[in-house]
Amino acid sequence: MERLAASTHTIAILGAGAWGSTLAMLAQAQGHRVRVWDRRRSPNLLAVLPGAEVIVSAVSMAGVRPLAEAVREIGIPSQAILVSATKGLDPLELLTPTQIWRATFPEQAVVVLSGPNLSVEIRQGLPAAAVVASWDPWAATQVQQALSSERFRLYTSSDPIGVELGGTLKNVIAIAVGVCDGLQLGTNARSALVTRGLAEMIRVGSRLGARPETFNGLSGLGDLLATCHSPLSRNYRVGHGLGQGKPLGQVLADIEGTAEGIHTTPVLLKIAAQHGIPVPITQEVQLLLQGQTTPPAALARLMERQLKSE
Repeated sequence: MERLAASTHTIAILGAGAWGSTLAMLAQAQGHRVRVWDRRRSPNLLAVLPGAEVIVSAVSMAGVRPLAEAVREIGIPSQAILVSATKGLDPLELLTPTQIWRATFPEQAVVVLSGPNLSVEIRQGLPAAAVVASWDPWAATQVQQALSSERFRLYTSSDPIGVELGGTLKNVIAIAVGVCDGLQLGTNARSALVTRGLAEMIRVGSRLGARPETFNGLSGLGDLLATCHSPLSRNYRVGHGLGQGKPLGQVLADIEGTAEGIHTTPVLLKIAAQHGIPVPITQEVQLLLQGQTTPPAALARLMERQLKSE
């Protein structure tokens, strides 16, 4: 595949939410020609796709499939790199965002971008790091060079499945940790929950083809820690509100943007059931989201599970 020019690229950011706007800011700071597509203001993709060398999908999970179909109808150059920056699971076919993009564009280079990236902090100019992963090492390196800066450091990985699942599954665990803090259960309980949550993520990821060690990196443990320890995290705030006894509707009304963990949880349970993977934390989160249990009852069930070795 022909290598991109070494300096300035034309980058299309599809999605103008918090994360898409942040990625656009990072790309512009590096001197690239940046075009942002906002479906709320201008649904016409023709304004941003022609000539784009890097196309970044930063829409919510619900928008990935229709966006991929719309992009395919228009068509993109064979050398264009597709970058998925969405964290979630498709409820229809139980696919990740990248699996949808690869199925739609089987001949295109596809890259996953994920990590502990709270967009509010990045927009404030605070330092952050992330991972770009692909089956195509060339493509991952191109995106790394295009978006890295002295304040935003990117590492490459050859395990896109692990990188993508780390960023997706941690949202479910963040809801659980938020519940723990809402109940004011203390540091010991939170630390135990984060650790066992990571084990649950690794268990799922390994069964789905990811490398276990990937979850110990930025896109796994790093993203998990950021999401589970910051009130800037929407998923953590969902859990925290539930832990305080608030109904889910009220919690969501107070949160701007999408808490993907709410939508990921039931899909993850379906995947776990198909593969026979034990996911006790995810099960309790789903019961809480459905209003079928209370935070204290969910905690009691987790603590009363059969004793075993770590």
